[in-house]
Amino acid sequence: MPPATHQGPAHPRNAKSINRKSGRNRVSSSMTAGKSFEISKREVWEAYQRVLANKGASGSDGQSLDEFQIDLKGNLYKIWNRMSAGSYFPPSVRAVEIPKSTGGVRVLGVPTVADRVAQTVVARRLEAVVVEPKFHADSYGYRPGRSALDAVEVTRRRCWSSDWVLDLDIRSFFDTVDHDLLIRAVEANTDAAWVVLYVKRWLSAPLALPDGTLQARDRGTPQGSSVSPVLANLFLHYAFDAWMDREHPGVAFARYVDDVVVHAASQRHAEQLRASIAARMVEVGLELHPDKTRIVYCRDDRRRGGHEHISFTFLGYEFRTRMAKARSGSIFFSFLPAVSRAALTVMGRRVRSWRIHRQTGGSAADLARWMNPIIRGWMNYYGRFRRSALSPLLLRINTYLVRWARRKYKGLRAHRRLRAWWDRFIAANPTGFAHWQWMRHYLLPG
Repeated sequence: MPPATHQGPAHPRNAKSINRKSGRNRVSSSMTAGKSFEISKREVWEAYQRVLANKGASGSDGQSLDEFQIDLKGNLYKIWNRMSAGSYFPPSVRAVEIPKSTGGVRVLGVPTVADRVAQTVVARRLEAVVVEPKFHADSYGYRPGRSALDAVEVTRRRCWSSDWVLDLDIRSFFDTVDHDLLIRAVEANTDAAWVVLYVKRWLSAPLALPDGTLQARDRGTPQGSSVSPVLANLFLHYAFDAWMDREHPGVAFARYVDDVVVHAASQRHAEQLRASIAARMVEVGLELHPDKTRIVYCRDDRRRGGHEHISFTFLGYEFRTRMAKARSGSIFFSFLPAVSRAALTVMGRRVRSWRIHRQTGGSAADLARWMNPIIRGWMNYYGRFRRSALSPLLLRINTYLVRWARRKYKGLRAHRRLRAWWDRFIAANPTGFAHWQWMRHYLLPG
């Protein structure tokens, strides 16, 4: 935990002097003269490269990434030219309803491809040049050199030493964040007028609803846009991180954008923190969800008390009492993270949507080519802690592969023939599918 004297982003009173002193807002000599704002073409190109890597759906104009690339040079020049001249106005953001694993829907905002590039220009300037060096040590979201897994790891260690956790849920954060306070936070951390200008325009861009109507916005920043995460980080630095250092020095927490857990020494301490943080959220125009914000007891072999809540989910990992093996070989109970049931359900639905058994027109190598990057991503993230919890999902993938083989090769209907073929297939392609490296002992289901 950083000391109580930790300094966050500059206060509005001294932001300009700090930025001038550091020289961080100086722009390279590659800028083109005669423009209102100094934005380099390289910044736009690098922003496009990030958008290309992230892929994503088309926005309200219906233009896909492939279609954008048909006239890539012209489209990127248009973005640079308009942003540099101050004449870039973002189009509406397409609203997409995504079902929640707990019921209901979450509305994501999908900007156009061109707007994602423009937003990424601003996001990169904010996160890498102005804001990033000043974030709190316990903030992990969308920061270079930090990840969600780092937040899970530090939370795992702290749960061993702190008996109680306050699992915070900020109600509809991305839909309700206050625009004026958010803009003030941006202004306090940059002298680049164009950054502030475009943040204001993006915040006020309307949502294009599925029925075709446009919904004006006076609060919130669309979840799913390229610039929203860094804006959320900046807002919550002031609203939560820096405030925690002032009001509750020494209290450890981990925050990944709006997902936060706070550690407490006792149940009473956790209750006091919940009341204090709830009041703070009201001050900044937010609200803790009364049902989803919970006090959790970290129960294990040493801590055998009872409480209503003895588990919580953080960043796709469920923390609860689990069996563990000591180096001596003895079994004990510890408070540990593993992939959550909700995450397993979401991944299982995606695997089912692939309809692997119907992809008989291609080869196994074709299947592996498009499946492996996704499976490997799941393994790298959800397999970091207690990877055996992923076994049901990985075995399910094998089940679909077996169905694919039986449907493609009619002679494999008999289990004996299937077993012989499968063994030969594995011997010839031991690393054919990414998940096989973890489950060699039961490759064939059934």
